Formats: sequence, structure tokens, C-alpha cells
Amino acid sequence: MAEEQDLEAIMGLIINGGNAKSSSMEAIMAAKKDDFETAAAKLAEADAALSEAHNSQTDMLTKEANGDHVQVTLLTVHSQDHLMNAITFRDLAGEVVDVYKKMAGLPTDN
Repeated sequence: MAEEQDLEAIMGLIINGGNAKSSSMEAIMAAKKDDFETAAAKLAEADAALSEAHNSQTDMLTKEANGDHVQVTLLTVHSQDHLMNAITFRDLAGEVVDVYKKMAGLPTDN
């Protein structure tokens, strides 16, 4: 049962991290076409996916802190790497969207 829960949390990181990265890329592509409404919606989608991934990660960290050690496998490491890259990509996507806004003569979020 514990291994099943660990796998579920790990897959939550991978799936939600991937969704966040995809939404971030879609935000950049929309901004490139001056579709800033869609870009904002895609960034919000990325934020929601990262929130879900963060919940999975927090569950794993809470278990670890309570002495219920999660077995560290290559899949566990991969899931953390996937999440870290998604967070970085989301941050960068927000900046790229702002650059496109600035080029279009619109106010930026930052």
C-alpha cells in the first residue's frame, strides 16, 4: 500500500510538472501571436498544475518528516527533476510573455 501511495505521489509530480511546462510553452506561443488573454490563461493553468504538484511533493515530505521514509528510486529523482524544470520554465515563461507585452506597447505584470 505504501509503495502504491509513493508511486501515486511520484506520478503526480511528473504529470503535473509536465502539464505546467506544456501550459507555459503554450503561453509563450500565444504571446508571440499577441494573444495575451490566452497567454495569461495558460500561465494560470501552469500555476494550478504546479500547485497540484506541490501538494504531491508536500505529502511526500510530510511522510518523510514523520519517519515514514520514502524509498528513493530513479523514478523519485526523475519526478523531482521534472518538477524543478517545470518551475523554472514557468518562471521564464512569465518573463517572456512580459517581453512580448512590452514589444506590443502594453504594460507588463512586473
